[in-house]
Amino acid sequence: MTAEGSGTRRFWPVWALIALVLAVLYAPTIPVIVLSFANAAHNSLSLEGYRELLQTDLVIKALRTTAVVGVIVALLASVLGLLAALSIRELGAPRMILLTMLLPLFIPGVSMGLASALLFKILGIQPSLTTIVIVQTLWALPFATLIILTVMATFDPVYLEAAYVAGANHWQAFRDIEFPLIAPGIYGAASFSLILSINETIRTSAVQGPWNTIPTYIWSTYKQVGLSPVLYALMGIIILSTLALAAAYLIVTARRPS
Repeated sequence: MTAEGSGTRRFWPVWALIALVLAVLYAPTIPVIVLSFANAAHNSLSLEGYRELLQTDLVIKALRTTAVVGVIVALLASVLGLLAALSIRELGAPRMILLTMLLPLFIPGVSMGLASALLFKILGIQPSLTTIVIVQTLWALPFATLIILTVMATFDPVYLEAAYVAGANHWQAFRDIEFPLIAPGIYGAASFSLILSINETIRTSAVQGPWNTIPTYIWSTYKQVGLSPVLYALMGIIILSTLALAAAYLIVTARRPS
């Protein structure tokens, strides 16, 4: 028996616990995905829910809104998170800057959404894609900052010192030396921000106006008519898209040289 096999068998209780936790976490998603392909009338598999989904104008508009907002939030949160991480490292008040970045995490979603809606109303800003992007970016920014900070903590500043000695300025050293090494963290921040945007409901519903995203459409439709094949299909798309984004990030970062 190899040492690797012996180590795996020795830690089987740990692997069993991990499997149990994963089963509990992902079990609620299985009925949704199964029912999205089910035809209750004929007790068979069907794509009727997805076909009806693609023929519903409100759903198509919500899908388009979700995609556009998600991409913008991913870009903004990762860029602002990078700037925040650099500020925490370079400026003289790292704890204050970090606390400022993390504050949105401690404010309940309902309170944050309603407070944002009130502020927009006072400023005369009508509900739009812009208001949705703002509240979702505020929600995603703390996570993006923490992800980038974690990766930056593994970066050895000796490389920057060597670049400075070789005549590079701060921008050149960051662009040519540090950025390629911390890029996986930035990609991770963007991916996680996109996932948060796709799944955000509470804050968005307070400032969306006539603009529905997929989660707000699902929630409002559920409250009005209950569950339906179209909602199962929409929830299935959200779940599978989230898993696909997480898998894509793992594949991309795994292929990068260490």
